[in-house]
Amino acid sequence: MEKKLRIIESRCPQDHKCPAVKICPVGALSQEGFGLPKIDYDKCIRCGKCANFCPKKALELEV
Repeated sequence: MEKKLRIIESRCPQDHKCPAVKICPVGALSQEGFGLPKIDYDKCIRCGKCANFCPKKALELEV
């Protein structure tokens, strides 16, 4: 089964620029203002770099 990236909204403070957006090697994460990041699943390669980088653990690769 393939992993899928998800955002845990309750862990994301949504009061700053998401630092994980710049970490994504394929540009699959985006953010408008300080809102919840969005995932482009067509671009996401499920590498887990953003999930490992997120200081609030709001990004997660689920199995």
